[in-house]
Order: sequence, then structure tokens, then C-alpha cells
Amino acid sequence: MTATDELRGLRDSRAKSKPQNKAAFWFLLPWFLGLFAVTLGPMAASLYLSFTKYNLLQPPEFIGFANFERMLTDERLHSSLAVTFTYVLVSVPIQLALALGLAILLDRGIRGLAFYRSVFYLPSLLGASVAIAVLWRTVFGTDGLFNEGLGFLGIEGRGWISDPETALSTLITLNVWTFGSPMVIFLAGLRQIPAMYYEAAAVDGASPLRRFTSVTLPLLTPIIFFNLVLQIIHAFQSFTQAFIVSSGTGGPVDSTLFISLYLYQRGFGNFDMGYASALAWLLLVIIAAFTAINFWASKYWVYYDD
Repeated sequence: MTATDELRGLRDSRAKSKPQNKAAFWFLLPWFLGLFAVTLGPMAASLYLSFTKYNLLQPPEFIGFANFERMLTDERLHSSLAVTFTYVLVSVPIQLALALGLAILLDRGIRGLAFYRSVFYLPSLLGASVAIAVLWRTVFGTDGLFNEGLGFLGIEGRGWISDPETALSTLITLNVWTFGSPMVIFLAGLRQIPAMYYEAAAVDGASPLRRFTSVTLPLLTPIIFFNLVLQIIHAFQSFTQAFIVSSGTGGPVDSTLFISLYLYQRGFGNFDMGYASALAWLLLVIIAAFTAINFWASKYWVYYDD
């Protein structure tokens, strides 16, 4: 075959691929429209507004870094950050530990596995809904179901939602209750661990606890890392639970004031859209920092087969 024939064949193959490329472009066009119109466009607008004073009624007024400097002296912001960090750092580890424990129990091959897996996954689908938040406020109210249960045991209940010492704990409990999603992922990871590793450990006389710490955990660290990153991001974005339980106030005494809720109050309660946009970018930076730290630390404790 001559060079001319090779060039002609290459030209023909490119001509045939052009209709396929056009079809791919048209299929991807809705996604690109969504990316620029729903994601990148609003993000760019939010970044611009974070450097302005804007109340929705008047044109934005550029004020430079004044909104970010204001964060340094905003006591309610500092309080909301403390509440949010406590919520994330307490609820996520407990949630993942519970999810892993139940995944190990379900991995034993009990009857009705599909039923239990569906039942345990259900809270993850409903946990962020308004209905569940309303139910949670009712259950932990002064006359709620939780206090009725304590009354049967002879224990005097309290207003768990209205007490600043316990209000955040009820939201932490709600987040822990939504363990279904990481549990299903853990269960899938457990099913991928070869049985020969457990057989070899059993032959060497390893106890069940030793098999768990020496075989299960190391081989499951990529799944643990994946769940950890996702659940931290999800916890930082929590809003509905605190909004419904506190009736949008973040109370009592700002004990349930997440930064997402404070952002909402500044933007849609006080019409301070410029400062709210700056708070949104602060939240983005915090989530990005936690994600980056997790990826950096993963090289010390996450193990891969290769």
C-alpha cells in the first residue's frame, strides 16, 4: 500500500467519524447548557456579588473585600462555625461506625438480606426531607414520643429541642440515623474482599477481632475514605433539619445555627445578598479544605491492592 492510499484511507475514516462526533455533541449539549446556566453561571455571579453590597432592590455596589473583612468581627458567624464543626466532627464518625457495623452484620448472609438492606437504606432517602424534620421536632418535643418512652422507665424528660444543651444533639442523632447510604456502600465493599484472606487468617489462628483489624479494615480503607469524604461534604451542607427544627431561627440561643442556615438568614431574611454570597464562598473554601486534607492524609492510611 502506497502513502497515497494510506492518506486516502485516513481521510475516509475521518469523514465517517464526523457524523458520530456530531451526534455526540448534540447528546452532550443539554449537559453543557446545564453546566454553564445552572452551575458555572450562578457561581460566577455569586463570586462577583461577594465583593458588593446588594439588597435585591438596588444595583450591586462594589465594596471590595469589605464583606470578607466583616466576617472577622461577626460573632454569629463564629458561633455558626462552631456549631457546624461540632455537628460534622461528631456525627460523621458515629454515622460511619454504625454503618460499618450494620454492614458487617448483614454481610453474614442472614435471611431477607434485600429487605433489611432496603429498610436500612430508607432513612438516607428521607432524612433530609421536611417531613422527617417535622417528625423529629415532634418526637423530641416536650410532650414527644421520646419523653413518653422515658416516662415508662420512670425518667423525667425534658424539652430536647428547646434546650440549648441538647438541641444540637438531636440534629446529630438525625444525621447518624441516615446511615443507609454509607452502609450499602460498605456492604458492597465487604462483598469484594476475597474469602481466601479470611481462610488464611483462620488457619494461622487469628481471632475474629484480629481478622477484622488485619484483613477487613485494611482492605476496606478505600471504601471508608470514599464514604468519609462524601459524608463530610453532605454534613457541611445540612440545612433543612436545622431550619425546620428551629423554625428558621437557629435557636435556642443559636445552638442549631449551621453556617448554611446563617447564610440563608443573611440573604433572604436581611436581604444582604452580598454578604450572603461571601458566606457561601467561605463555606465552599471550608469544604474544599476538608476534602484536600482528607486526600492528603489518605496516603498514610488508605491501602490499595496495587
